[in-house]
Amino acid sequence: MHIRAAVARARSEPLVIEDLELEEPVGDEILVRVVATGVCQTDSHVWNQRIPAPLPLVPGHEGAGVVERIGPSVTELRPGDHVVLSFQACGHCEQCLSGHPAFCDSAIAANFAGARLDGTRGIRRTDGGEIHGHFFGQSSFATYALATQRNAVKVPDDVPLDILGPLGCGLQTGAGAVLNSFAVPAGSSVAVLGVGAVGFGALMAAHLSGAATVIAVDVNPQRLALAAELGATHVIDARQTHVAEEIKRITGRGVAYALDTTGRADMIDHAVDALAAAGQAGLVAGSEDARIPTAKLGLGMSVRGIVQGDSNPRLFIPRLIQLYRSGRFPFDRLVRFYDFDDINTAFADAARGDVVKPVLRMTDTSD
Repeated sequence: MHIRAAVARARSEPLVIEDLELEEPVGDEILVRVVATGVCQTDSHVWNQRIPAPLPLVPGHEGAGVVERIGPSVTELRPGDHVVLSFQACGHCEQCLSGHPAFCDSAIAANFAGARLDGTRGIRRTDGGEIHGHFFGQSSFATYALATQRNAVKVPDDVPLDILGPLGCGLQTGAGAVLNSFAVPAGSSVAVLGVGAVGFGALMAAHLSGAATVIAVDVNPQRLALAAELGATHVIDARQTHVAEEIKRITGRGVAYALDTTGRADMIDHAVDALAAAGQAGLVAGSEDARIPTAKLGLGMSVRGIVQGDSNPRLFIPRLIQLYRSGRFPFDRLVRFYDFDDINTAFADAARGDVVKPVLRMTDTSD
């Protein structure tokens, strides 16, 4: 079938809307009419080749839409189902079978290879030129996407699809870091360094978990003000103070949990230095420049990488939706909508910090 898709043709060049062809779903695949999709930093990193992936590529990995058709092996979804698309995993390695698909043995190939796990591609150019898809098992910067029943989460049809896409990656990562990876107990202390979409997901989750102290760190005054409205008990402007020292001044001893979402070496240092004895620091973005001396971990501190909040999306995303419906996870306050054709504007606004979570509206949202 013919689709419209945003293509990253070459490193850092503007995304171009193209007419492409998409195959019918095979095996456990589903064809999804994409209603909306979030714009995430990972899309930008791949587009600018800070994360390796083959170009030209159709990015997009926070899709939400309606199932149009299903492959012959699909048993859990039907045409007309509303779905949120999340990351891809093989479904049969030790990590997947033990409930940790974010750490799938084939995670890199499944999400960044630009093809299905068997190496084939269900997307092509009408002139036969090279194109890659299946990004995070979806490539949802398009009017239609091929996903699988493994990375599609059925959601209630009475919640607007156009706001749900960011649950598939950024918000899932932040909230999952707090609720799954850290399992923050009530009364504890949490610092979130960087309040973009991931950071806001983390601080809202820390608030609803009952953390007594929730500290938001950023350089954007508007985001810090919003953080105070959405659950932060304290905010720190990193341009105006020494972050780790201020966190220790606020808490008296340091925080039990620190989550860095920036990937900056200096912020990672602050996250570790701000820990109390036996505290945990989580990193959701890497840095080649960061170096953590083991002496800083001498009182039982630990540092861990966190991927997708160690979430099982088919369980965790419905949980986040229930929290949203109850008013305890108001992530809709982070969203600004853009028409699909304005995709480059959405990326530019996000890069400047003008918007926390851009969401592209791909099609009519009346379904």
